[in-house]
Amino acid sequence: MVNPTNNSAFALVDKKESSEDVTMANNDLPRADSSQIAVPFTTIHLRGMPIHSVTKMQTVEHLIKCSLQNVGGWVVTPNLDILRRYAKSISFRNLMASSTLNVPDGMPLVWASRVKGLPLPERVNGTDLMVDLCKAAAESGQSVFFLGGNPGSAEMAAAVLKEDFPDLKVAGCHCPDFGFETEIENIAEIAEIIATANPDFVFVGLGSPKQDVLISMLRLKMPNVWWLGVGISFSFIGGELSRAPRWAKKSGFEWLYRLVSEPKRLCKRYLVQGVPFFAVTLLVSGFERLGRRKSNRQ
Repeated sequence: MVNPTNNSAFALVDKKESSEDVTMANNDLPRADSSQIAVPFTTIHLRGMPIHSVTKMQTVEHLIKCSLQNVGGWVVTPNLDILRRYAKSISFRNLMASSTLNVPDGMPLVWASRVKGLPLPERVNGTDLMVDLCKAAAESGQSVFFLGGNPGSAEMAAAVLKEDFPDLKVAGCHCPDFGFETEIENIAEIAEIIATANPDFVFVGLGSPKQDVLISMLRLKMPNVWWLGVGISFSFIGGELSRAPRWAKKSGFEWLYRLVSEPKRLCKRYLVQGVPFFAVTLLVSGFERLGRRKSNRQ
């Protein structure tokens, strides 16, 4: 199911870049042909990354419509950490070049777009997108597959969503063993499991960039499926982790709630890496707005 040479996408680490990145040489990862996909949304660029100007409801409607037409693709939900990785890692940019739809999962991206003068309409949270897409899939008779998460978290999320939407067709759940990416046989097995289940949508909860690399390989064999990287969403939906209160999500302080909840895991990402990067991103966005104004006056 999967070309063994593609496993180098997981194995290669560019010493010039941070070891947190899963990297690959330019020719190691084949590109999926997305020429059949027409994305009817405008695009802005933040730190070079294309972000589609779209609402959550527009995203759901577009995915359902495409799926019913037997057209698949790959949805990325960039937050500030993904944007930071995109800005600093050439290999990660190469990987993201084959995505179909990039929706802003993070208020910092929305704020930066406003400073740039090209405001995104809203934050499209990955967990909320997953829930709403499952609701729409239940109504349209399409099936979903849950891949990744902690052991048992995919099943818990599927059970909660099935209870909320009784007509939802759950094609299957699978949690790969830790370190699965080191053996091409494991990746081939995952591909076989999903191909046999034949879902319309696959939610991949492995965290970025691991989920992105895996999606890039698997979708080559199943181009009519929609793939969505959803990070830790299975744990949120299944109740394994508590989500931030509504006020925190609306005000853009969900990151602070999560930092307090998981300080050891998130302190470096949010405070050491995220805050300085966000400050620079706002400055860059402001200068780009001034440059565009100057160009328009000439």
